[in-house]
Amino acid sequence: MISIGDKTIADAFSEVAERWPDNDFFVVPASPYRHYNPEGYRSTYSQMAGSIAAAAAVLRAAGYGPGHRVAVDLENRPEHVVTAFALATVGASMVPINPDLRPAEVGYLLSDSAPQLAIVAPNRVDAMTAAIAESGRHVSLVVLDGVLDSVPEPQTARLPGPVTTATEASVLYTSGTTGKPKGCLLNQGYQLEIGRWYASLGGLIDIREGAERLYNPLPLFHVNSGLCSLYSMMLTGNCQIQPERFSASAWWTDVAANDATIGHYLGVVIPALLAAPPHENDQDNSLRFAVGAGVEPSLHGVFEERFGVPLIEVWGMTEMCRLLGDTDEPRSIDTRAIGRARPTVEVRVVDDDDNDVAPGVPGEMVLRHSEATPRAGFFDGYLNKPEATEHGWRNGWWHTGDTVSMDETGMLYFVDRSKNIIRRSGENISAAEVEACLYEDERVAQVAVLAVEDDTRDEEVYACVVLGERVPRTETVATELFEMCMERMAYYKPPGWLLFVDDLPTTGTQKIMKHALFGAGVDPTALDDVHDFRSRKRRSR
Repeated sequence: MISIGDKTIADAFSEVAERWPDNDFFVVPASPYRHYNPEGYRSTYSQMAGSIAAAAAVLRAAGYGPGHRVAVDLENRPEHVVTAFALATVGASMVPINPDLRPAEVGYLLSDSAPQLAIVAPNRVDAMTAAIAESGRHVSLVVLDGVLDSVPEPQTARLPGPVTTATEASVLYTSGTTGKPKGCLLNQGYQLEIGRWYASLGGLIDIREGAERLYNPLPLFHVNSGLCSLYSMMLTGNCQIQPERFSASAWWTDVAANDATIGHYLGVVIPALLAAPPHENDQDNSLRFAVGAGVEPSLHGVFEERFGVPLIEVWGMTEMCRLLGDTDEPRSIDTRAIGRARPTVEVRVVDDDDNDVAPGVPGEMVLRHSEATPRAGFFDGYLNKPEATEHGWRNGWWHTGDTVSMDETGMLYFVDRSKNIIRRSGENISAAEVEACLYEDERVAQVAVLAVEDDTRDEEVYACVVLGERVPRTETVATELFEMCMERMAYYKPPGWLLFVDDLPTTGTQKIMKHALFGAGVDPTALDDVHDFRSRKRRSR
């Protein structure tokens, strides 16, 4: 792996391209059903370097550089990777857009991040045009289907000075616990370090220089695929294989056709692959290991025995570039172990008053780099939300919001995520955001949204709704509330389950007590009058 030191992203890519010019860098598996590159796509480091340089020249000539942001909605296309590295080359910052978001949701991101330009795929033009209208901002729009050959000039001049490791590289939005998503400010040094850290984790995560092909079916707008795996492959002269999205039927075919040696998964991937009928050739695959999070302990050993692929559980978050992982044998695959503290990642488990809890007692995981430089390797803060940034850093430690326990050996075990975050098929959903959407209907008097377990998707969104006086509790009203959410939110966010209730339990200060909504032993999904909308939560495009 090359040394990153004080290199910029462009410097690092240039060095890798000189060392491994003919190695594949980015591959899209063939798929006749995909609307882009149905025959597949392959770019070596040398070819990608040329594409990046050409796109950077267009951006530079138009005047883009540090201080400018560009919204990018290019799905998992190769153009996303070219554009990301071209923007980094000139020092502009990318705001990647989740194509499943509705125009109002994207409009908020545009309003919050104030991009000069939006670069979109041809099939995303109408959605971005509507989002720009929702934002109330002037954002120039460029359609990209292949080569970037021209862009309009930015509205403001670039900031003076050179591109450095401290130059803002991207704004990645992550679901918050108090409503609207928060934009994580990530600089060029962060993005290189997340790749370096992952590539050097060690143990079973043994990434060989110039010899790995990593299959990642997760979206490029997310930190997992767009930064962690992509930059680790780049820094080691390796290849990322990027399908449009996860498909259980295509997984092993893609792995075989592209000689994949590493796989990436989230919890939903493993049960989906295990659901296929066993085959005598299940272990005849090229994967050396797979890295992910959220596999059920009861399925962990079953998968490894059937397919012969070690599943290595890791923990990470956008706010910090360093993963934790249960990477060394003997692994604790019958638990939710996520590894131990490492050099440059100090970990404590604390109670509500930030006091250390005893071994084995659940508490919040808090992190820092070190006492001298606690924020090294972390994000630069939440865009336009300095108070939220400082609240996360209270008492000199970053508060993850995740509940864990730590045993006497220092091994950390994941218990639960922040109480107001729902994890559905790898997507973090803010309960407060869903609640706010439901409150937009005047028939809703009160609402509480929480997570319930789901055998396929890890968790599902469950809404308890108190209707106004004289509003009937009918299937029609429940459907109308669900459809309203589907129109205004990404398909995975609306309630999969919706229950009408008389009232919501509250504290003396009128805070809703979500833990008291149902009695002990009650399965909320088995109630006679609950409305099940799970089958209707599908992509519409």
